Amino acid sequence: MIQEELDKLEARIFELSETMRRLEEQNRILRVDQRSLNKENGRLTEKNRIACTRLESIVSRLKSLEQTV
Repeated sequence: MIQEELDKLEARIFELSETMRRLEEQNRILRVDQRSLNKENGRLTEKNRIACTRLESIVSRLKSLEQTV
């Protein structure tokens, strides 16, 4: 009886240990993905800023041309 309970407890501890190992690995992968996505977000934000600046410049030139016509 006690041996059965100990065996069940040991099996449960093993399951929990495996679950923890798997979750730690998933967490590590997610952190790597997050760093990569943060870098990509930074690059895209900068590209967006540049595009907005160019667009503002084009609009300004068009307004300037419109006034001279």
